[in-house]
Amino acid sequence: MTLKIAFWFCVFLVVYTYVGYGVVLYVLLKLKRILYGKPEEALLPADNELPEVTLMICAYNEEDIIREKMENIRQIDYPRKKLCIMWVTDGSNDHSNEILKEYEEVTLIYSPERRGKAMAMQHGLQANNADFVVFTDANTMLNPNSIREIVRQFMKPHVCCVSGEKRVMARVGGQVAAEGEGLYWRYESTLKRWDSELYSAMGAAGELFAVRMSHYRPAPSHALLDDFMMSMLIVKDGHRIAYTSDAYAMEYGSANMHEESKRKRRIAAGGLQSVWWLRSLMNPFRYPVVSFLFISHRVLRWSITPFALIALVPLNIALLMLSGGHVYFVIGIFQLSFYLMAFLGWLLARIGIKNKLLYVPYYFMFMNYNVFRGINYLMSHNSSGTWEKARRA
Repeated sequence: MTLKIAFWFCVFLVVYTYVGYGVVLYVLLKLKRILYGKPEEALLPADNELPEVTLMICAYNEEDIIREKMENIRQIDYPRKKLCIMWVTDGSNDHSNEILKEYEEVTLIYSPERRGKAMAMQHGLQANNADFVVFTDANTMLNPNSIREIVRQFMKPHVCCVSGEKRVMARVGGQVAAEGEGLYWRYESTLKRWDSELYSAMGAAGELFAVRMSHYRPAPSHALLDDFMMSMLIVKDGHRIAYTSDAYAMEYGSANMHEESKRKRRIAAGGLQSVWWLRSLMNPFRYPVVSFLFISHRVLRWSITPFALIALVPLNIALLMLSGGHVYFVIGIFQLSFYLMAFLGWLLARIGIKNKLLYVPYYFMFMNYNVFRGINYLMSHNSSGTWEKARRA
């Protein structure tokens, strides 16, 4: 009986985390729209009433991308007198600073010591005078209307943080790492959009997000996911993160699965670190809606569910040996087929071939495998906010 309870509990966790939560969220949104209607869109102020905005790029040795990034920034549709372009170079020892000094519109903040992105953000914010700060990465390109759309989101009630959408591009068709990352982010973007409409998005990604400085709280200096921590501290204070797909950041995916594994490992480690720091958000009596969203969207995926996924295999075998019933045989066949498909997907990925049918189970297992790698990474990097950059395609 104990084995059966453990088995079905693990089944519930896996199904709910990766499929069920999205279904429940969709149903809740439908009910909310029936009761209250769709939320009204906020209006953007006229150009002469637009607020001052700082666009901050924290960078480490990005000399190869600076000129392309600056060309992209110059195409942004926002009044030039109200847009401060700030680069914060964190311990860069290449030619980044020399290149940036060629641009008169750039405010350059430099730290000779590499201390991590969270510290670089805090360093740059000391020189900021704008009410809103938009953070983006050096290797991501923004759509021209991105800052106007972000400012429009801040016009909504209780919104003190705005998360844009991340879009991943592949340089060539069939590039496994890039297309896998893109598939994941399309699914993730849907959940974020639904989270935001129900109440608040559960965190922002560093590719593109913004904060209202009156409600800014710094992330811990050794945070591995500084952007996520910074945004969730705003939620913890009772405010909202709005999510918009009309402001987006485009970047190329990781060059290969080895480079993608670096990213996933660090994200998993940072997720575990953040879950511990934000554990008070799991209190349903203090945060009734946030606790549901946070646990369902973040906590389970980063902590418990990967262990439940692995536990299903020995539990299933044990129940079959004890003649648990035909249902366990069927589930066992399904598990065996799934893992065989993931293995074949891995074999094909090694030689650069992508089969969509085999690729989904492979990338799913790849992400969960890196959760376990992230535990080891966290143990060795818990006191440092720096990381090894993943090489992009």
